[in-house]
Amino acid sequence: MDNFVAVLDEKLLIEGTMKLLRVEGYPILLIKQLGQIYVIDNRCPHMACGLSDGTLDGPVIICPCHDWRFDLKTGEYEDDPSLKLTSYEWKIESGKICVKFEQEE
Repeated sequence: MDNFVAVLDEKLLIEGTMKLLRVEGYPILLIKQLGQIYVIDNRCPHMACGLSDGTLDGPVIICPCHDWRFDLKTGEYEDDPSLKLTSYEWKIESGKICVKFEQEE
């Protein structure tokens, strides 16, 4: 079993926007920025602020609580790359964005 879950029609994710969803109990944020799709946990790794209330600046998402800037490509916090966003593997299947969730052992 590959653990991918269909979460959203690809055409509903518009360039330059974010879409917050709750999938299997996880708050995930889908982002389409600069032609690329990113799927991340909606909680900032600093203090769990909701990133969906933040802003996009090119390939960077800015947390609304403390203006921390995270690179969407790597997930890294600009000032300390050891702090990273939780990102999810995804694929497009039959026009739907499918996100992979690991099963807890």
